[in-house]
Amino acid sequence: MRYVSVGVADTEAFGERLAKKLSPGSVVAFTGALGMGKTALTRGLARGLGYHGRVTSPTFTIVNEYEGDVPLYHFDMYRLGSSDELYDIGWDDYLARGGVCAVEWSERAADALPEDAIRIDIARGEDSDSRVITVEGVEL
Repeated sequence: MRYVSVGVADTEAFGERLAKKLSPGSVVAFTGALGMGKTALTRGLARGLGYHGRVTSPTFTIVNEYEGDVPLYHFDMYRLGSSDELYDIGWDDYLARGGVCAVEWSERAADALPEDAIRIDIARGEDSDSRVITVEGVEL
């Protein structure tokens, strides 16, 4: 599925709609360059899962946890050297906890992702505010 977002608010709204299709244990794997909207889409996921607080990129902490109706575990793999480092911080435990895992820079730990992960690529659209969001693994 391909969706064209026309701004940050639209990207967040898309994430909120996507959240309604997820279930506990879902893994959402993001790819896309810096500034493409991965965290904006994750803010929408958090809202859709019942969390209404602040959502920020976990670049330095690796993972942020948001408690909503369904917990959201927001990972940023940008600083990881390999999937081994992901396992060192308890990746298996997060997968087993019954929340949704949203993984930015997922290509850095691709071998740790489950086969049924929902894959989302975000790229710049025709202008600086638009984004082309490509989704595989779930019907919207």
